[in-house]
Amino acid sequence: MRPAKVPPRVKRVQESPFWSSFHHAFEGIIYATRTERNMRVHLIIAAAVLFTTLYLRLERAYVAIICVTVGLVLAMELFNTAVEAVVDLMTVAHHPLAKIAKDAAAGAVLLASLAAICVGYLAFYEGLQHAGAAVRVALLQVPFNAVLTTLAVVVIAVVFGKALGRHGSTLRGGMVSGHAALAFACATLIALLSQTILVGLIALLLALLVCQSRVEGGIHSFFEVFLGGLLGVLLSLAVFLLVHVHGGSSPPSLLPHVL
Repeated sequence: MRPAKVPPRVKRVQESPFWSSFHHAFEGIIYATRTERNMRVHLIIAAAVLFTTLYLRLERAYVAIICVTVGLVLAMELFNTAVEAVVDLMTVAHHPLAKIAKDAAAGAVLLASLAAICVGYLAFYEGLQHAGAAVRVALLQVPFNAVLTTLAVVVIAVVFGKALGRHGSTLRGGMVSGHAALAFACATLIALLSQTILVGLIALLLALLVCQSRVEGGIHSFFEVFLGGLLGVLLSLAVFLLVHVHGGSSPPSLLPHVL
């Protein structure tokens, strides 16, 4: 009988210098995603941005610029993680130079993120302007009392949230941040009624500052503020969509009185 053929030994990925470099690179990306909250946030935003390019059917040049910008932001976040790991390895006690290294790396990520916001605004502006025509027609059918109704619904939802949470007081603490809910509800209403991207972004920034002050003051946790903001946005959109579906028929001349 002939001896059985021994199958050729298959090299593992780690044993190949070429493929091991890719393996270690992906290990670094996975480590940063597992340990760094900002990395997870950047990845979620990147996925949403790339999906939006498909939805708005942007030209290839715009998509290419956005892809490069997204890659730059993610690369800077990985660089920030690497700097923090090296600094933690080399220093045992707190040192001013270690703080400078970490702050500078975080500053690099911030600058890349701000540049990405500018690129996104310029790339999506034309597509959002075209898509805004249908939104403008829908908004003209919204009755003028929709704003007061929306804010009242948000307040009622916050009351239920605080009652279910059973901790905190009326204006301080609780499962849902009422300030965050109202701030994001107002920002959503401003964005819808102004029909201007820049005005909507300014309103969103103000809402974020309100949330940041609640977290910095120790009044709410990040999760409570996040729930409040999400509640405000969803309820505002739900009321406006409900009014539009059921055929709000107030004359367009009433809309300016809301502003």
